[in-house]
Amino acid sequence: MVEVSVVIPTLNEEKSIGICIEKVKKVFEKYNIDGEIIVSDNSTDKTPEIARSLGAKVVTPDKRGYGYAYLYAFKHAKGKYIVIGDADNTYDFLEIPKLLEPLKKGEADLVIGSRFKGEIKKGAMPWLHKYIGNPLLTWFLNIFFKAGVSDAHSGFRAFTREALEKMRLRCHGMEFASEMIIEAVRRGLRIKEVPITYYPRQGESKLSSFSDGWRHLKFMLLQTPKHLYYIPGSLLFVFGMSLVILMNLTTVRIGQVVLGVNSIIAASLLAIVGYQLIFLGLFSSVYGHSRGYLELDRLTKFVAEHISLEKGATIGLAIFAVGCLYALSLIVKWIQSGFKELPVVNQSILGLTLLVIGLQTIFFSFFLSMLGEEF
Repeated sequence: MVEVSVVIPTLNEEKSIGICIEKVKKVFEKYNIDGEIIVSDNSTDKTPEIARSLGAKVVTPDKRGYGYAYLYAFKHAKGKYIVIGDADNTYDFLEIPKLLEPLKKGEADLVIGSRFKGEIKKGAMPWLHKYIGNPLLTWFLNIFFKAGVSDAHSGFRAFTREALEKMRLRCHGMEFASEMIIEAVRRGLRIKEVPITYYPRQGESKLSSFSDGWRHLKFMLLQTPKHLYYIPGSLLFVFGMSLVILMNLTTVRIGQVVLGVNSIIAASLLAIVGYQLIFLGLFSSVYGHSRGYLELDRLTKFVAEHISLEKGATIGLAIFAVGCLYALSLIVKWIQSGFKELPVVNQSILGLTLLVIGLQTIFFSFFLSMLGEEF
């Protein structure tokens, strides 16, 4: 096993790959590092020939994709420590020792080169990325997963082989950068950032600002049922159901306006939609856990431990029965009135809401049972 493996994904980087490899070789020589350079290449230009001529090991992934290029190359890496970085010379590979130091001292398992804690050279990062895209996506990642990083999408990183083996990395696209941090947090790995300098790239950029940004955000949302489903669902359900109940107990005024039938119908719809979102969160959590890429959250664990299919169906049946009784009373009144039109009252909305929620609970319980054997 060598000490350090430097992995560089390439796609038509003939203008800069030589510079990057020469910098890595200088670091190996200066610091007496037993290292290897692996270029994961899908180029149609002279990039692989240049890399081989400079002593790098070139591997050719059988699929395209930024993340897949790394995943494929990791199978060939033999280093105790692994460094990754782009081939466009935006990251200075002469700064590799800064990334390796916390790993060698045992202070971290994953080290990220932070451009925002360091220096971003003029023209190196578009205004949209510097002030909106990267900070916003990093903020989301920190809110969702408590990562505590300043530059979630820096491509200049180093980690131990043990950390690589613990992280369940599988993303093939640009969201690979987010996945690595999320996995590191989930596996309890220590993350540390070091300041680096970011330079203008050589060659044409392959980033697509909005589509790549959306892929990162979409990936993060899919990894956190809590924020995608539970929180908005709970807010909608509590607000809607509270308003439905309150309007059955008293007259609700907002300033000079008295809320009427239309308001309670809207509140009922909010409650039903919120209830559906909560169960969608349960479904996605169980499905993600069964596929091996999500950890069970506390709500799902509670449901798994305390609410079986039978209990869930019984609870749903009880709620349905209450709503059904009121619906039957409406039918009786309708018949007694000679099948005349009955005015909609607040109690009617409450009864029908319970009817719908009861039915949802019954069938949702069966679906949860199908998704996870522990249910």
